[in-house]
Amino acid sequence: MPPKTTDIADEELEPVADETAHSARRVVAAYAADADECLMLLNMLGIAPGDSE
Repeated sequence: MPPKTTDIADEELEPVADETAHSARRVVAAYAADADECLMLLNMLGIAPGDSE
């Protein structure tokens, strides 16, 4: 069964807590093949360094 997906408006999204983003960055960095992949994944997740609002 395919996953259910819905479009979410940008204004409905809330930024994650700083501690959560920091932990997520560490996990992504640990599993990324290299720095370019790490940055790409962080950007896709919206938690790249300097993305805080």
